[in-house]
Amino acid sequence: MGNRGMEELIPLVNKLQDAFSSIGQSCHLDLPQIAVVGGQSAGKSSVLENFVGRDFLPRGSGIVTRRPLILQLIFSKTEYAEFLHCKSKKFTDFDEVRQEIEAETDRVTGTNKGISPVPINLRVYSPHVLNLTLIDLPGITKVPVGDQPPDIEYQIKDMILQFISRESSLILAVTPANMDLANSDALKLAKEVDPQGLRTIGVITKLDLMDEGTDARDVLENKLLPLRRGYIGVVNRSQKDIEGKKDIRAALAAERKFFLSHPAYRHMADRMGTPHLQKTLNQQLTNHIRESLPALRSKLQSQLLSLEKEVEEYKNFRPDDPTRKTKALLQMVQQFGVDFEKRIEGSGDQVDTLELSGGARINRIFHERFPFELVKMEFDEKDLRREISYAIKNIHGVRTGLFTPDMAFEAIVKKQIVKLKEPSLKCVDLVVSELATVIKKCAEKLSSYPRLREETERIVTTYIREREGRTKDQILLLIDIEQSYINTNHEDFIGFANAQQRSTQLNKKRAIPNQVIRRGWLTINNISLMKGGSKEYWFVLTAESLSWYKDEEEKEKKYMLPLDNLKIRDVEKGFMSNKHVFAIFNTEQRNVYKDLRQIELACDSQEDVDSWKASFLRAGVYPEKDQAENEDGAQENTFSMDPQLERQVETIRNLVDSYVAIINKSIRDLMPKTIMHLMINNTKAFIHHELLAYLYSSADQSSLMEESADQAQRRDDMLRMYHALKEALNIIGDISTSTVSTPVPPPVDDTWLQSPSSHSPTPQRRPVSSVHPPGRPPAVRGPTPGPPMIPLPVGTATSSLPPPIPYRPGPQSVFANNDLFPAPPQIPSRPVRIPPGIPPGVPRRPPAAPSRPTIIRPAEPSLLD
Repeated sequence: MGNRGMEELIPLVNKLQDAFSSIGQSCHLDLPQIAVVGGQSAGKSSVLENFVGRDFLPRGSGIVTRRPLILQLIFSKTEYAEFLHCKSKKFTDFDEVRQEIEAETDRVTGTNKGISPVPINLRVYSPHVLNLTLIDLPGITKVPVGDQPPDIEYQIKDMILQFISRESSLILAVTPANMDLANSDALKLAKEVDPQGLRTIGVITKLDLMDEGTDARDVLENKLLPLRRGYIGVVNRSQKDIEGKKDIRAALAAERKFFLSHPAYRHMADRMGTPHLQKTLNQQLTNHIRESLPALRSKLQSQLLSLEKEVEEYKNFRPDDPTRKTKALLQMVQQFGVDFEKRIEGSGDQVDTLELSGGARINRIFHERFPFELVKMEFDEKDLRREISYAIKNIHGVRTGLFTPDMAFEAIVKKQIVKLKEPSLKCVDLVVSELATVIKKCAEKLSSYPRLREETERIVTTYIREREGRTKDQILLLIDIEQSYINTNHEDFIGFANAQQRSTQLNKKRAIPNQVIRRGWLTINNISLMKGGSKEYWFVLTAESLSWYKDEEEKEKKYMLPLDNLKIRDVEKGFMSNKHVFAIFNTEQRNVYKDLRQIELACDSQEDVDSWKASFLRAGVYPEKDQAENEDGAQENTFSMDPQLERQVETIRNLVDSYVAIINKSIRDLMPKTIMHLMINNTKAFIHHELLAYLYSSADQSSLMEESADQAQRRDDMLRMYHALKEALNIIGDISTSTVSTPVPPPVDDTWLQSPSSHSPTPQRRPVSSVHPPGRPPAVRGPTPGPPMIPLPVGTATSSLPPPIPYRPGPQSVFANNDLFPAPPQIPSRPVRIPPGIPPGVPRRPPAAPSRPTIIRPAEPSLLD
């Protein structure tokens, strides 16, 4: 195509894309889109065509572009075009592309100059383009014609603003040279969305169509009505040239000839024309690419650092080396043992912060789940009294007993001890399950060698199952030992004398009254919807009360609930809720909180619920028994107690309660010790001392250390990724050194865009001189008076005008050299220098009516004509 600057950028972008593709990622450069904005028939489509270097857009007089054209340039090895509305067809002839654009425009807008905001999407695939988006927009018009709506001006402006408001879009504000620049709608719209002028470039078209004797030099030198990025003049093909099939290359040559031969432009011909516009836009693309490089470099370097350690291990890797296999086997078995011990005993490195694991979960089983299971199987008060009364009566037989029988106490105690077997065995099962999980977690590091991992898991799990049987036998033996002899001389046993005086309300073992058992967040789930529904509070559980506060600072207490007569019951989880709920209620059917018979407390997980239940147990709040009230009442009526029997039942009830508490305390202490000794510690010793021997006996070393295909692939991928990352970083470094960023031009006084009525200059015309006019300070607020050397038209800025060439004196030609290639644009109202002969501070006079003097040197044009 016709844009060499873009073609030079293509290899750089392709290198970046290839480097990122090699590491399986995409390089999101997000190059800016270029939108062309201007009045009707200003030459917008021609400017866009010249940038792309292809002739494919509809042309003509009046409003030709009546729908936005979104042109996506896509780099490809073959050159063709396709439309979004007919994807199946590929266009290789760009004359057909133009015809399809015209036909699609007419299909939506009609043939009578109607407009539509619905864009036409065209994709051009070519080996000569970057991945860019160009937007050709309808020209700004004020008077509706044909089928255009009355508010055509506002519709087109809204349409344009939608496309140019994006921060990454470059705006080409196109204005014809034969129009007053101060009234340019394109520049006004650009100013709205780009007040700093950082992404707006002025483009002056139709320089060859200006009236004879006028030129746009002051505008193109950015002195008359300055923009931050200045103006670029272009000469597009005329309608006659287009109809005569004049190609773009010939048009570019003619444009070059025009600027070199025109006396007002030849000194800046290298900064004018379509090639310079292409260069300016391409430099903006280069700047954008360079601005994207630091973020890309940082991303690649962080990935490279994360691979360094593993790659170092693989650099000298030889898969068939037997010494490597032996060393790897020893290291992995040793590491397996270390990891197992760390997970059980706890360690500061590689701490899981998301959930409990290993030893922490086993500790929870020992001190929360197991005590909770013991309480759950704890006897019901009515059942126990009934059993005691039956035992007393059955021991007395046909006789009426005068004394409380010892055998009734012993029979009831033995029956309660037997009940301990079920929760104790369940505790062992829970620990075995946790150990199996720990083994699987530790074996994950052996995944590089599937056979080794499989054998390790099998051997260790088999050993744990073997130890499980021995542990259960030992625990059952402990319970049988407790059952074999009832030691009524135990120091904690209350004895018969104390049992008769003890109140049944003392069966709860209270902790220290002010001791805080637990703090944490809980949600009260059943607050009335009228009061806000469920709400989260900070709860504090002590030995005597449950309090909740607004937050963890514990300054604003909401309520304090005494624990007397409270129990816990399970509540089913709601249909739409992911919370786990339990409830607290009063056994005497009293309201617990305000008008609520029970308060429902919600946690995020079942583990949290179990933990809170265990905390309530420590405070003496027990779970509700699963037994219907009517069954209790029915059985209650099957027997009656006389006062003597009731006293005997109460005595034995207190004795049983005291002795069972001793047994529970003993079992709660011995269970963790037994499981640790017979199962966990033995497993640790087995892994450290015997696992390696079992592995050697189960299979030969070569089969155990056979690497998995996934691991081999992972190693190859990692090494390839490592080298690809280094290559990508090198490419980014090459691009950084081979390209140069263009600094942003300094700000200029562009207030004329905000209020053009008060700052637009007086229209000026002059015949074209055969020489370059020398430099002068721009006159925006009117001419600067001074003693002219020859008569001049009134209103002409005379401060910098020298005489014609034959009479040019040296002092007045000083400014010519300064203006040919000006440095940063000057603010219009402040001249750089005051010419000789005009003393500083001479007052300016208002412009007078024009006269007809002899014209030797004309004034600068304002492009109003």
